[in-house]
Amino acid sequence: MDVPDYNLPAEAIAQQPAARRDAARLLVSLRPGEVSHRFVRDLPELLGPGDVLVVNTTRVLPARLSLEKSTGGSAEVLLLEPIAGRAGCWEALVRPGRRLPPGTVLSAPGAPRPLVEVGAALGDSRRQVRLLVEAEEVFSTGTVPVPPYIHEPPTDPERYQTVYAEHPGSVAAPTAGLHLTVEVLDRLRARGVQVATVDLSVGLGTFLPVTAERAEEHPMHAERYHVPDATMDACGAARRVVAVGTTTVRALESAAATGQRSGRSSLYIRGHYPWQVVDVLMTNFHQPRSTLLLLLDAFIGPRWRDLYAEALTTGYRFLSFGDAMLVGRRQGSHVGAG
Repeated sequence: MDVPDYNLPAEAIAQQPAARRDAARLLVSLRPGEVSHRFVRDLPELLGPGDVLVVNTTRVLPARLSLEKSTGGSAEVLLLEPIAGRAGCWEALVRPGRRLPPGTVLSAPGAPRPLVEVGAALGDSRRQVRLLVEAEEVFSTGTVPVPPYIHEPPTDPERYQTVYAEHPGSVAAPTAGLHLTVEVLDRLRARGVQVATVDLSVGLGTFLPVTAERAEEHPMHAERYHVPDATMDACGAARRVVAVGTTTVRALESAAATGQRSGRSSLYIRGHYPWQVVDVLMTNFHQPRSTLLLLLDAFIGPRWRDLYAEALTTGYRFLSFGDAMLVGRRQGSHVGAG
């Protein structure tokens, strides 16, 4: 299938989060042909008893390391995840890769103690790196890696974390959840909405762009996930399952498809995907030619184009710090809860 694409003007890309998390706009289209413009703070009015809202409790690691070689040349390492069975070794993105051959040792600027040794290539621009000190010391020198289209990180790093973030492990935020506040979650519970959790570590599988001509040719990288039994039980009994973000979708649908509540998921949702769990999706506006946009296309069909056009025309803010949408799954694509 073709990779979904559209024209995203640079001025539509949000550079800073909304002044208040729940002040982000919310484009609502729970049924085809029905569109309304609300705010995230209105979410409790749109859900009700019997609905289960599922959020991803992952926390973003300070995984971007600004380092230097012994010669003084600068380097950047983005730690992705530990490599199983190799103590102290991580998958990473390394720049400038061609100038950092295996064996290159990197330190924090002005600090003589080496922190990282660059290793072999792993494919898809990834490198193996070895931590030369404890991970906590390495991360103490790092920063939270905001996306490259955000020119200046927020002054408060917690604005790139959800208010319910618990489990460090991601290198990008589950951005739809950035809009939720403790107050909104409390009001949802007061309305009879159950709030449940999953944990999916956001990595290359989420943010790697689709460069292949056809969607089928794109390699989907695996990401670690965990879905508590209580969450799957709640979803099975729900009137509607409302997933906050595409990472939550992938965790829930992975657990349903495999029967495994924990593991590594390379689930690649596109086309006529046989949905098993999620009924409603709250999500940000995504980059062109991304796996996230492919997932949205599978969820609501080609009407995403009309909704994106409406959002651009009416001044919605796009991507990680932008606004959000609340959409219902297209009819005829549900095969029963897992």
